Amino acid sequence: MKRLLAAFAFVLLAASPPVSAAPQQADVIIRQVTIVDVEGARTVPGQAVVLRGDDIVAVGADAAIARQWRAKRRVAGEGKFLIPGLWDMHVHFGGGSELIEENKALLPLYVANGITTIRDASGDLPDQVLGWRGEIADDRLFGPRLLTSGAKIEGIKPLWKGTIEVGSTADVDAALVRLKDRDKVDFVKITDSTLKPELFLYALTRAKALGLRTSGHIPMALTVQQAVDAGISSIEHLDYAYNAGAKDEAAIAADFAAGRIDRAEANRRLDAGFDRATAMAAYRRFAAQGVSVTPTLNGSRIIAYLDRDDHKKDAGLAYIGPKLRKTYDWRVERAAKADAAAIAARHEQIEAVATILPMLAEAGVPIIAGTDAGFLNSFNYPGFGLHDEIALFVEKGLTPAQALVSATRAGPAWFGWLDRYGAIKPGMAADLVLLTRNPLDDIAATRAIDSVILRGSVHDRAALDAMLADTKAKVAAWDAAAEP
Repeated sequence: MKRLLAAFAFVLLAASPPVSAAPQQADVIIRQVTIVDVEGARTVPGQAVVLRGDDIVAVGADAAIARQWRAKRRVAGEGKFLIPGLWDMHVHFGGGSELIEENKALLPLYVANGITTIRDASGDLPDQVLGWRGEIADDRLFGPRLLTSGAKIEGIKPLWKGTIEVGSTADVDAALVRLKDRDKVDFVKITDSTLKPELFLYALTRAKALGLRTSGHIPMALTVQQAVDAGISSIEHLDYAYNAGAKDEAAIAADFAAGRIDRAEANRRLDAGFDRATAMAAYRRFAAQGVSVTPTLNGSRIIAYLDRDDHKKDAGLAYIGPKLRKTYDWRVERAAKADAAAIAARHEQIEAVATILPMLAEAGVPIIAGTDAGFLNSFNYPGFGLHDEIALFVEKGLTPAQALVSATRAGPAWFGWLDRYGAIKPGMAADLVLLTRNPLDDIAATRAIDSVILRGSVHDRAALDAMLADTKAKVAAWDAAAEP
């Protein structure tokens, strides 16, 4: 009888439904959202995304996630589209010590525009920017994740301020040790104002040997391929990549180096010698050698067409302090001195240069979205400018999906961080942007921001508007104080 009772009890136990596990606790759940799979150029509707701290911890069908998770905050995602946080991979801070506060006020503009990471490509405030990087990382300063080159490497008595001046290989070695060991920079920026071409190549080679990524401006006395062979990681500005398409680029570089031609003549010959087959062969070498291109096309377009738009009615001006606005004058005044022929030439030049965007994509060269926004670069507004940049990419021949990759995945890929950024899946960073429209249908949808999630913290539309209003109020106060 005892055996029968025990068997009966076992049958009852086996037939009873299992007790479901208690839901796990998280900080944020985004419900019923359509995820934009940027890498796959597709959308996945009806999903839920779970955040804990600054991590994505779960992603899946909404009903299943709702059973398994509870959160302190729920974000309604129905009818909305979730993308990884945007990256602006070429920004500047500078203008001198008197402009530190005006530069700092730009940081929230990036977040308000869905940009969760920026790459500072050096200005004349390198120590301040290095400090901001640490303060942001420690949550003592609000802003996007800040990556920086610190001070750029240049020649002796260069045009640009805030540089490490080098005149020998020993100087280059010392500069790289300082940047790597003292400043712990995220990459190295090398420019060509007065830097000797042989030192430019040496700096690239040594930086690569030290495990440092590099970006820069390529001296006219060198071919682009020489810089690529020396180890440059990112070519900044599309016109350098364009120059690689000239059939006689090597001869032009040699003539310039020997002083037989000036810069204007070198540029004229480079333009005249552009050849699609030559360019595609060069771009395939770029791709094979792991070199990316950051076009910064919108900034060049603004300057090229200043004769058609003086930008005096730009809404973006309200977010730029008066001293920063004053730095715009340099390029504006230079453009204003051009005669009709020069104006027509700069129109032609920007349109010709832009034609290589789809060629780079066809060759497999990673295209990185970066604005060149900041001091000196007239009417190219921090935060807002990234949307202009990727819209221009589409206008010039990229697909919306390619443009979106340039602003969400190409930056992390350049740093080797695709295991942490650029996708929406468990283990990735909780840096996200919730849009009201699908950017794969229309890249302008990146402007239609409902919320920004930065390091796991949700900033809804009201919070984003408050960020914009705060910067605008600071600028208004500075303007009032500057009035006589």
